[in-house]
Amino acid sequence: MQPALDHAAPAALPGPSGDDALDRVFIEGFTGRTVIGIDDGELHAPQPVTIDLCAGVPRLRACASDAIGDTIDYGVLRERLHRLLREHRVQLLESLAEQVARIAIDEFHAHWVRVRVAKPRKFEDTAAVGVVIERRRAVTPAAAGRATLRLIGHGLVPGGRY
Repeated sequence: MQPALDHAAPAALPGPSGDDALDRVFIEGFTGRTVIGIDDGELHAPQPVTIDLCAGVPRLRACASDAIGDTIDYGVLRERLHRLLREHRVQLLESLAEQVARIAIDEFHAHWVRVRVAKPRKFEDTAAVGVVIERRRAVTPAAAGRATLRLIGHGLVPGGRY
């Protein structure tokens, strides 16, 4: 089984260079137990799930400051994932992955996220079943304006004919 992080090629990330460059912060192999599923046998007892999360954040100030407040605190994110597994009320791994992505984007300010959620050994002839999703933060008008200015700075005219 390959973690989702193995597939996080730089080309897959938005803005691979310049002001849009993103650093990737990750949690790999997080394991917890939760009630999730659609089969009757899954709806009453917690079962194991694994979560891999890779979050793209603008160049981390922590690289220069060496301060935890300038990056995503893995310990705080880990605790948030444990809380999610205790409190969610969804049945599908897809819905759980979406909630993990929203947490990374909304609470931890990631600009891009890849989330892998799996049930290990769901069937005796599989190592795991699951889902991998990617989400991006919505582009704000201010960010769109900065992108337009960068294009103009490079001599390009947005919406112009070439």
